[in-house]
Amino acid sequence: MARRVLVMGAAGRDFHNFNVAYRGDPSVEVVAFTATQIPFINDRKYPAALAGDRYPDGIQIYDESELDRLIKELHVEEVVFAYSDVAHTDVMHKASQVMAAGASFGILGPDATMLDANVPVVAVCAVRTGSGKSQTTRKVAAVLRAHGKIPVVVRHPMPYGDLVAQRVQRFESFDDLDAAKVTIEEREEYEPHLLKGTVVYAGVDYGAILEQAQKECDVLLWDGGNNDMPFYRPTVHITVADPLRAGHETSYHPGEANFRMAGVIVINKVDSATDEQVAEVQASAHALNPGATVILAKSPVTLEDGADLTGKRVLVIEDGPTLTHGEMQYGAGVVAARQHGAGEIVDPREFAVGSMKDIYAKYRIGPVLPAMGYSDDQLKEFEHMINSAPADVVVIATPIDLRKLVSIDKPAFRAFYELEEADGSPTIEDVLQPVL
Repeated sequence: MARRVLVMGAAGRDFHNFNVAYRGDPSVEVVAFTATQIPFINDRKYPAALAGDRYPDGIQIYDESELDRLIKELHVEEVVFAYSDVAHTDVMHKASQVMAAGASFGILGPDATMLDANVPVVAVCAVRTGSGKSQTTRKVAAVLRAHGKIPVVVRHPMPYGDLVAQRVQRFESFDDLDAAKVTIEEREEYEPHLLKGTVVYAGVDYGAILEQAQKECDVLLWDGGNNDMPFYRPTVHITVADPLRAGHETSYHPGEANFRMAGVIVINKVDSATDEQVAEVQASAHALNPGATVILAKSPVTLEDGADLTGKRVLVIEDGPTLTHGEMQYGAGVVAARQHGAGEIVDPREFAVGSMKDIYAKYRIGPVLPAMGYSDDQLKEFEHMINSAPADVVVIATPIDLRKLVSIDKPAFRAFYELEEADGSPTIEDVLQPVL
């Protein structure tokens, strides 16, 4: 009889593992998925149109809180862990929970899940969410274009809507984003590439995405969200580490795996971290991956022209995932506000309503506002918090202009950050030579 498997995920790696390793394997029956980390992704089905002929009714997705019950009632024999940005201790707590319920616990590795492209692949991954992967990916794309190469970005999945409609998504314009009704998180990742004329793919079925994307590029650029491992086997594998969270490169899954596998380690934020923090990450790189090229980089923050924060009460909106499962207390927006003389960082937490209140209860977020918008209702709650906070000015430190998505009743200015190599360090151009 087929082995009964449950896949624990967060609408990304879980679906990819199923598609690549289990969908066509008659020795395995996937009886359920569980979901966590991302709001509003449980209580739906992985549809039959994607699951294949062996699953005519699709596969139900449950909230992870139901794991113990599911193992028993569905007679689960093995639970496969398939999401990322999780402390090693938390992964083993999940393993202990699974084994206490009687099932085996497993994790699929790169050889079981990586697909091979017929074009060169540059993969940009990270140790933690919020390390600087996005600006590193933008830097790689710029270097490729400067050398006459056509890059196409394939983004780690964020399939939070209609999974069949999102099987293969291709974005070339902002109109494409509007038509797909993407979330704020998706816009943050896609828009900066589209502004530079780079096509972006994402979706659910990364085998089908690969077949299409590799036909229109010289180099495929894997943009590995949520510090996951690459879905495609890289020619050049870059992993970004964050010295502001020194030690996390050896204590989070699968960030440590990326740190060990990478041919290139970018130690970002050296302009914000202490020398001791940078040295700690350098020591980890020397110990765990001595063959990697180490790039020291900074991500200086600049404010939009016309912004005057001197002495003012400032509400800071930061990148959402950086503050939630990335576990940062603040991000680039607070850095920008302090650098430009803000009199006070306004704490918006007392104005949280609905699902926003749940987010603050679940995560240790500082006195800032995470950019959230996984549903129309949540977007309204987010807007309510902005306009309720007693601020003189709003600083928007996300990669997109939120003023186009929500109505803000006070002056608002964007904060920008791009990757720059430190003086004397190897450069992104240097390490891309194998694909140039």
